[in-house]
Amino acid sequence: MTLKGNALVGQSGGPTSVINSSLYGVIAEARNHSCIENVYGAIHGIEGVLKREIIDLTRQDEGTIQGLTRTPGAALGGCRYRVQDEDLERIFQVFQEYNIKYFFYIGGNDSMDTAHRISEYAKEIGDGVLRVIGIPKTIDNDLPVTHHCPGFGSCAKYVATSVREAGLHTASMYTSEPITILQTVGRNTGWLPGASALARMDEEDAPHIICFPEVPFELNQFLGKVEDTYRRVGGAFIVVGEGLRKADGSYVSAQADEVGTDAFGHPMLGGASDYLREAIEKNLKIKARNVKLDICQQAAMHFASARDVKDAIAVGRSAVKAAVDGKSGYMVTLLEEEGATSFSELEKVANLEREVPREWIDPSGSYVTTEFLNYARPLIQGEVEVKIRAGLPAYVKLRKIMV
Repeated sequence: MTLKGNALVGQSGGPTSVINSSLYGVIAEARNHSCIENVYGAIHGIEGVLKREIIDLTRQDEGTIQGLTRTPGAALGGCRYRVQDEDLERIFQVFQEYNIKYFFYIGGNDSMDTAHRISEYAKEIGDGVLRVIGIPKTIDNDLPVTHHCPGFGSCAKYVATSVREAGLHTASMYTSEPITILQTVGRNTGWLPGASALARMDEEDAPHIICFPEVPFELNQFLGKVEDTYRRVGGAFIVVGEGLRKADGSYVSAQADEVGTDAFGHPMLGGASDYLREAIEKNLKIKARNVKLDICQQAAMHFASARDVKDAIAVGRSAVKAAVDGKSGYMVTLLEEEGATSFSELEKVANLEREVPREWIDPSGSYVTTEFLNYARPLIQGEVEVKIRAGLPAYVKLRKIMV
């Protein structure tokens, strides 16, 4: 059955450098289907729906739409709002008011939970009311089912580049600043710390030690590895995931108070590298420094992966095609081949995480295997041509043309 009406797209969670490429894919593909009359955008995801803050994407300048594929951040604005049962009726009132027949939600694990709940509510109130498709996004690369996630390739490219460059800096300063600890994001998974291994060209190159959230942290073992590397190489470059955990499952550092916990109950992480630096200086009496890439690794469009951009566009386009063809309650997934897509039921990905396979982490627990490198390397290939104005990247902004 063909549904005729408007499409609404929202972005949720932390932005990636290519999340707007998926938005572009939705807009561009929607133009090919006469059953979609207009494409609207929800400002700050589902929060924008609840507040009726919805803009018209159909009336944006063509240059702006094209520029989305070269612009970081979430052009519509992201959110970390957890939908409550009482919100669902209000959401569908807004959908009815704006004649929304197609809803696309770009995000990660928690965002797929939102999409799943909306899809299930649509089934409860009557088939054919709304079609819902989730579009994957996360630098953490932790969504299950999909081969990889849009956003990971570009972030991995930035992390590996940072490690290669900072590693050279550290090596040149071994006599006075011999230890560097670089921290990536990734909550409970080590895909980004593992990707730092792409930087190494020979055994003495950074990174020397990688600390994975999947491998329980044991302080004495860690200190022994650092001391051995220091004696052998002259220094050490360590990469750690922000979600580093002890054997009992607790984080080595986390802020879990009211301010430091998000709507989905996730504690604020960020102190893992501080913990390691203090442990090294206290126990080994060796000078150490730590580097936190933080949001810079999510926003580095200037050195994004061209493969990543193409995949991000592909999932946006596939979402629209699937919805028009009658699919609902699915998330688009990526296959190993560039731009190739498939689908998974939202219930199989919502609120679930995919860890780095233990067999892709070497027996020492502090480096990756060849299988990991062979998986990650194709995802960082190609560079994106970013427009430069007055020596700096020139990015676009959507006009807030309210509906």
